[in-house]
Amino acid sequence: MNPLLTPFDTAPFTKIKNEHFKPAFLQAIDDAKAEIDAITANEEAPTFENTIEALEFAGQQLDRISSVFFNLNSAETNEEIQKIAQEVSPLLSEFSNDITLNEALFERIKSVYEQKDNLNLSVEQDTLLDKKYKSFSRNGANLPPDKKKRLREIDSELSKLKLKFGENVLAETNKFEMHLTDEKDLEGLPEGEKEAASALAHAKNKEGWLVTLDYPSYIPFMKYAKDRNLRKKLSLAFGSKGFHGDKFDNQEHVLNIANLRFERAQLLGFKTHAHYVLEERMAETPEKVHDFLNELLEKAKPAAKREFEQLENFAKELDGVECLQKWDSSYYSEKLKQKLFDLDDEKLKPYFKLENVISGVFKVAEKLFGLQFEEVDDIEKYHEEVKTYRVYDTDKKFISIFYADFHPRKGKRGGAWMTSYKPQYRLNGANVRPHISNVCNFTRSTPSKPSLLTFNEVTTLFHEFGHGLHGMLADTTYPSLSGTSVYWDFVELPSQIMENWCYEKEALELFATHYETGEPIPMKLVQKIKESATFQEGLQTLRQLSFGLLDMSWHGIDPSGIENVKAHETEAFKGTQLYPDTPETCMSTAFSHIFQGGYSSGYYSYKWAEVLDADAFAYFKEKGIFDRDIALKFKENILSKGGTENPMVLYKRFRGAEPRVEALLERAGLIKKAS
Repeated sequence: MNPLLTPFDTAPFTKIKNEHFKPAFLQAIDDAKAEIDAITANEEAPTFENTIEALEFAGQQLDRISSVFFNLNSAETNEEIQKIAQEVSPLLSEFSNDITLNEALFERIKSVYEQKDNLNLSVEQDTLLDKKYKSFSRNGANLPPDKKKRLREIDSELSKLKLKFGENVLAETNKFEMHLTDEKDLEGLPEGEKEAASALAHAKNKEGWLVTLDYPSYIPFMKYAKDRNLRKKLSLAFGSKGFHGDKFDNQEHVLNIANLRFERAQLLGFKTHAHYVLEERMAETPEKVHDFLNELLEKAKPAAKREFEQLENFAKELDGVECLQKWDSSYYSEKLKQKLFDLDDEKLKPYFKLENVISGVFKVAEKLFGLQFEEVDDIEKYHEEVKTYRVYDTDKKFISIFYADFHPRKGKRGGAWMTSYKPQYRLNGANVRPHISNVCNFTRSTPSKPSLLTFNEVTTLFHEFGHGLHGMLADTTYPSLSGTSVYWDFVELPSQIMENWCYEKEALELFATHYETGEPIPMKLVQKIKESATFQEGLQTLRQLSFGLLDMSWHGIDPSGIENVKAHETEAFKGTQLYPDTPETCMSTAFSHIFQGGYSSGYYSYKWAEVLDADAFAYFKEKGIFDRDIALKFKENILSKGGTENPMVLYKRFRGAEPRVEALLERAGLIKKAS
């Protein structure tokens, strides 16, 4: 019996074998097609219930199988799973097109849509109807047959290209190792980082130390290693992923993805891919995005230039560095930060034992939203390192299943993300609760030390947990409007606002205790964390803006004239570049957010959401960071509502006004606070 085709609640990881996936997909696609056929064959006149709601709940088994499979492909993959992904992705793309290009189905949807003013729908029903109609019209339902055929071809090709892009980035990450056998090469690295590098080597039966391109290995080396040549070697390897002209090269994939997206947008009547995407975003148009990015650039660039000159002078004074390079950035920034604030990660890490930080984020969620997390061992896991929890409210009412997976492995992509194995929705009188997962890549414990997080990793954990709360506290009727199913430039608000608690004394006191002595983090360190929060904020802002502008440069134009990926990228970076260019590196060929993930024409949304989160947290600060009334307003108007209403309407209901850009600029220290 195929466990994926038997009804299941939590994912049956221990029973699933790789050979189960493809037959399960094929069967679930057939079943979903039958459900669609039943809708179109219905002889009754189209209604909201027999058409829109029926479509919303069709293919649920296929959705569950897809969630399990593609989450494993990100967190616990292997060559066999990657091969299956290449085989099933075009099938899923074809099935998706079968739905959106199904004329009989679209006619029923269109019929309901044209009556919508007379149907007395709730706000959520109205949103669902609008979303269903647009999902068809925006995906070719109104096109003539020849253009529909071409659209299918493009979507199939894009699904394969995006997978291949991601596989190449993962392969490039995995194949590079810097094997060091002389301890002087590790000069500057803290003992814990040396031990981690030794453990990596030991795990591969090698003497000495290993440094890789996984973040927990790469970032500390770039931040602390004194040997400039080794930093350069590592930096160039990291920056040239997918840019070697070999079998893992992504340059052709970048050009093909950009051109196919443009062609697709044109087929659908949009000027560019960005125009297509932004129609369904808070920002609405590429012009608004450019105005937003350029307004921030204008405010941030003078500060960034001052910070860069300060860093240049510091590196020259300290080590005689004549020309500051990208591989010097983290190293000298860390040294300067230590000098200015007498604060470095090594002073902070003993207070941020992973288990304590997890406990801390749970306590923050309890104080704000009344949640309680109970670790359990009766939920199946896809890897022994995964932690599983049942989440309850203060009345012991079940809220969610929560998976947490915190350490890097060979089959796991880098970075950090939140995902879902099962959405929240209401059906047949039941409020079906969600299964949510956070996946990160933090340094493992070593024989002498537990897993100790850098402060940046602490904020990453809180960030992803914010996405998790958005999923866990969902309370909507329809799965496609639930949790994080919101406009892309709104989705980062719940995650980014959670980072703010990491800087507050009241929150840090809940969990920041020394892993050996148990003493609370000294208040002078808390004060220094706050003081250093805006350190090099101009440079950080410029960096984020450069990524947003690069994204728009690929997707906000006709890319057919671009022949050289690197030359195009260099031009896009021109207005934000302070460091000398390195010809060996190219960001686009490993920019997974926009070429594999869902951020194409959407990278600006990190900064957009920062405006929202700065403005929203200012509201908490006015009343108290654990004020239950504000927290309740945030939960009821933001976290629980998903995509049921326009996000600006939801935000204004929470805050009482539109967000102010000044809130972000003030927090970043780029402008003075209004008195």
